[in-house]
Order: sequence, then structure tokens, then C-alpha cells
Amino acid sequence: MQWKSKITGTGSYVPEKVLDNSDLEKKVDTSDEWITERTGIRQRRIARDRQTNSDLCLEASRQALHAAGVKPREIDLIIVATMSGDMPMPSTASILQRKLGAPNAGAFDLNAACSGFLYGLSVADKFIRTGASRKLLLVGAELNSRFLDWKDRTTCVLFGDGAGAVVLEPTRGRSGILSTHLYSDGTLWDFICLPGGGSENPPSLKTVREGMHFIKMKGNETFKVAVRTLEKLVLSTLKANNVEPSELAMLIPHQANLRIISATARRLRLPMDRVAVNLDRYGNTSSASIPIALDEVARAGRLKKGDYVLLEAFGAGLTWASALIKW
Repeated sequence: MQWKSKITGTGSYVPEKVLDNSDLEKKVDTSDEWITERTGIRQRRIARDRQTNSDLCLEASRQALHAAGVKPREIDLIIVATMSGDMPMPSTASILQRKLGAPNAGAFDLNAACSGFLYGLSVADKFIRTGASRKLLLVGAELNSRFLDWKDRTTCVLFGDGAGAVVLEPTRGRSGILSTHLYSDGTLWDFICLPGGGSENPPSLKTVREGMHFIKMKGNETFKVAVRTLEKLVLSTLKANNVEPSELAMLIPHQANLRIISATARRLRLPMDRVAVNLDRYGNTSSASIPIALDEVARAGRLKKGDYVLLEAFGAGLTWASALIKW
């Protein structure tokens, strides 16, 4: 029997500061009713001024390692999925390696925006299956609040900060990651983007004046593509594994919009009590949203051995991805 990768520990962390919809009513022309009706978001967490992406990673990683019974020195690879790292270089994963005290681990970042954790899970799964890694730490973490225009109600109401982490180890049992599926359409890159700060538009007075260091979104267009794409994605993922939607114990979707999540659940004929939802409390934490939700349902005892768990995400790129896990 070939090796598979198995999640042996989960962890998550969100900053203490809560920014609710009533707070945003004082900043921009919006209302609690408008935000809740269109997104399902009621509040989000915002990092402290001196708090960094790697700080969030550290707290989530410590929880995941403790849950797995693994020491930092045993980790041989660290992957951080993020679009809001501490700095362009070195990688946030390398900074986390130092803070965590994991001297035997290779480390690198991966950016697929909101799909980042699932892209990272697919990469991590390959490392485990080939025997290149035995104990791997995968983190999804974002400080979205540092890249928001607090005068733009179409974006600033959506995002929050947070981190989620998992430890992966090899297994020959029936449990583990059954398959991962990655997709992208770069022709729609401008639906969600952060145009400033890279080699195309390096930091300058011009890019600052024009607000190019803020997240830009075409919300309506993105919503339509996401609903259509995710419906196909979840069904094709289940079909690839000969699993019926009724066999799913839990759907853990990217936490972007409650209407998108509900539409996917309806397509699967899955009751909402089998869908992980926390965007009302945290907003869209991008690559951190799935591992945070996974940690919450795992710690709440909502997953049993042998359960089928489907993860799915959609984000900038445009990218979308899924994974089916037997817990």
C-alpha cells in the first residue's frame, strides 16, 4: 500500500481586536444590514500595529504541533500560504522557522491568494507521498487589514486577519488526503488584485497616491464566476473519488460570502449543519479561512474517524481548488 498524507494536528489564531459592522458604519458609507445581507459577515479580527504575519503563524503553528504531539525540531518542511507576508524576502516561512525553533526544516512561501491553503495542501501532500518529507507544517496566514482602503466600502468590509495551521505526516491506513485539485484562469486576473508593490509597479510616490497598494475587487463579476465554478468543482472532486454528496460529513469552504457557501451546499443537497461557517465572526481571512474553520470543527469534535471532509476555495488569480479527506 502506498503512502498517503494525513493531518495529525490542527491549530488557529485570530487577533484579539474585534471590528464589527457598527464600527465600519463610522468609517464608510455602509450599514450593518447592508454588509450582513450581502456577505453574511458581522465582525472581523484586526491585528495590532506591531503584529506581523509570522506572529500569527507562530501561534497557530504551536497549537497544531501540540495537537499532533510533534516538536519543532522534528519538522522537516514548513510551507506558508500567504499573500501578505512579513516582507518580500526572506519568506515568512523562514521567519517562522526561526521563531518556532525548527532548525531542521526547509521553508518557503506559496501565493495563490484565497486558494493558497489548498494549493499548499496539494504541494505538501506530494512531499509526503514521495517520501521527501515525514513531518510537515503547513500554515495559511493573512494580514489583509494592512492592504485595505478604509474608504472603499466594497473591500474594507470583507476582510479580516488570522492564521490556521496543520501538521501532516505519512500514513498507510485508509484515512488521509484522498485527492487535491488545482485550477486557474489568469485571463481574469484583474477581478481581484493588489497592483502595487511588485516589479510591474514598484513602490513609489505615484503608486501610493493612486492607492495601488490596496486590494482591488470587481465584486459582482467575481461572485458570478465563483458560484458557477465551485458548483462544478465540488461535484467533480467527489466523482473523482466515487463518493456521493450524501456521504459527506462536512464541507469546509473558503469563508468569502455566505451566499456562495449556501449555493454550494444546495448543489450538494447538504444541510447547513454539515457546513463549516465562521465568516460571520472573522470575515474573509483569505488563505487562513479554511485551516481556521478546520481547526474549529476538529476541536469541537465534529469530525469522526472515517468521515469524508471536502475543502474548497476560490480566490485571486483567478484560482480555485479542492481537496477530499478521509478523516
